[in-house]
Amino acid sequence: MIPITKPQFSREEEQTVLEIIRIGQLTRGKWTLKFKENFRDYIGAAYCHTVCSGTAALYIALKAIGVNSKEDKVIVPAFSFMATIDAVILAGGTPIVIDINETYTMNTAQLIEAIEKYSPKAVIPVHLYGQTADMDKINQVCKDNNVIVLEDAAQAHGAEYKGKKAGDLGDISAFSFYASKNLPMGEGGAILTSNPKLDEAISNWIEFGDHPALNLRITEFQAGVGYWQLQKLDENNEKRRRIAQIYNREFADLPGLILPHEAEGRKHVYHLYTLRHPKRDEILERLIEEGVGARVYYEYTLHQLRNAEHLDCEFAELCTKEVFSIPIYPALTDDEIDFVVSKVKKVVNEVS
Repeated sequence: MIPITKPQFSREEEQTVLEIIRIGQLTRGKWTLKFKENFRDYIGAAYCHTVCSGTAALYIALKAIGVNSKEDKVIVPAFSFMATIDAVILAGGTPIVIDINETYTMNTAQLIEAIEKYSPKAVIPVHLYGQTADMDKINQVCKDNNVIVLEDAAQAHGAEYKGKKAGDLGDISAFSFYASKNLPMGEGGAILTSNPKLDEAISNWIEFGDHPALNLRITEFQAGVGYWQLQKLDENNEKRRRIAQIYNREFADLPGLILPHEAEGRKHVYHLYTLRHPKRDEILERLIEEGVGARVYYEYTLHQLRNAEHLDCEFAELCTKEVFSIPIYPALTDDEIDFVVSKVKKVVNEVS
């Protein structure tokens, strides 16, 4: 079975972990500092804070911008991992769910409607599957209405919008370094901003001092692994893009299959390579039988999952019935790519 994803480590990560064991400083050491500084500079933001998960990053970012009560409404897209909406609920806010568009990111026309109707404190555009949302439109409507933009960049390490990195496109951003991400360190997260007031507020939530805080730190082990993964990120993203180009070429004429596409002005880093087909469930079952580790991301919309207030999310609801993802990761060999291609062609042709 070819898995849906497979992190790849090398000698640098191994030596670093052994060094940390020998020295004995397991937290708040040089690797934590090196990773924070390097990731901050890579994204282009002024400040970076590391935490233990992407969910923690979203939660702290929401607390830093002042989400505390049900009167604090936060707009989220219907199609995302559950952490996007759960962080809003945990912070004490009220999530408002809107639809997505063909790029699987936030529907900007509905965003305007939702802002006029709900007067939210914040909007969370999710850069899903490795491609950014339409940030010019999102930033403009939010600026016009005094709404904070919190990027959920958990799946977008190295993705770009008009030459700028995801994570430096709004007021504040949250990343995940979960094992399946383009930059994996097992578990971990980061919050970035270029606003000094938000930077101070973030610090107050993760450093014990001004008010009750939380211990959400990463370990030296995670930071050390993350540092070396960051050095390889651009190269690994290019490998993902190359595989996606092969898939796009090979699958172009398959009946009923809708391919992902890279929107103009954006750089897609293919955290996931996601297809759509009206006979998704049958295709998925057959691919797994054939040895291809295909999976569905996601079988739910966020308003269905958490019974949240929402606008019409017809397209997102359709996607829950049609999307499926196939293996795409830097360690895939040419033979494995050929195997996946042949099986997808076989199954889709037979099912259609």
